[in-house]
Amino acid sequence: MTKIAIVTGASRGLGRNTALSIARKGSDVIITYQTRKVEAQAVVAEIQALGRKAVAMQLDLGNVSGFASFAKKLIPCLQEHWQRETFDHLVNNAGHGDMALIAETTEAQFDKLVDVHFKGVFFLTQTLLPRLADGGRIVNLSSGLTRVSYPGFGAYSAVKAAVEVLSIYMAKELGARGIAVNTVAPGAIETDFLGGAVRDMPDLNKVFAEMTSLGRVGVPDDIGPMIATLLSEDSRWVNAQRIEVSGGQAI
Repeated sequence: MTKIAIVTGASRGLGRNTALSIARKGSDVIITYQTRKVEAQAVVAEIQALGRKAVAMQLDLGNVSGFASFAKKLIPCLQEHWQRETFDHLVNNAGHGDMALIAETTEAQFDKLVDVHFKGVFFLTQTLLPRLADGGRIVNLSSGLTRVSYPGFGAYSAVKAAVEVLSIYMAKELGARGIAVNTVAPGAIETDFLGGAVRDMPDLNKVFAEMTSLGRVGVPDDIGPMIATLLSEDSRWVNAQRIEVSGGQAI
C-alpha cells in the first residue's frame, strides 16, 4: 500500500523540499500551508509531475481551535484520493523565526513562538493520532541551536528544546502502536527563515559557515532527503532520537 505523508508548512523552503523528497521515495503527500495557496498548489503540481498523488490543505499551526476542523476535512480528502481514512507519516515542519535578545523579547513574540512551534505541534499531533496508522512515523523539526547558543535565539531555541523532549515522550507513549517518533535538528540553512537572513546576508552566512566543519551553511537539499529516509523502512528501528543535520556545526 502506498504511504501517505502529511508535511506541515510545505509551500516553500525546507517543507517544500521535504515533501518533494518524500514523493521521490515513492510516497504520496498532503502538504499544508497557512496563506501561500498559490505556492502550495505549485508544490502539488511538482509532486504530481513525479508521478505521486498530492493535495494541499490550509492550516494555521498557531490556531489550535482550527485543528478539529482540519481533521474533519482530512477524512473526505483521504477517502476521495486514497480510498482510506488514515495516513502514515506526519512531519511537523511548519514554523517561523523571531530573533530577539532575551532582554528585548516581547510577550507577543514569545507566545507566538510557543503557539506555533510547541503548542501547535503538541495539539495537532494529538488531534491527528486517530488518523495516524499503526506502524506510522512522526518527525518533529527542532534546531541545531538547542545544542549550541547564538545570541537572539533564546526563546526560539527554548521552544525547540521542548519539542525534543516531547518527541521522546511521544515515542514512549505511541510505541505500543508501532509508531516511531524522532526529532531532526537542522543547522543554519539557506531558506526564507528569518526573512532569508542566512541566505541573503553574507556576513551572517559567513559566521555560520565558519562554525561548520564542512565550511558552508546548509541548503534544503541537505535536509529534506534525510527526513524522507528517516520515514522509510530503511530507518524503521530508529526511534526517540535527536538527529542533527548540520554538516558538523560547532564541533
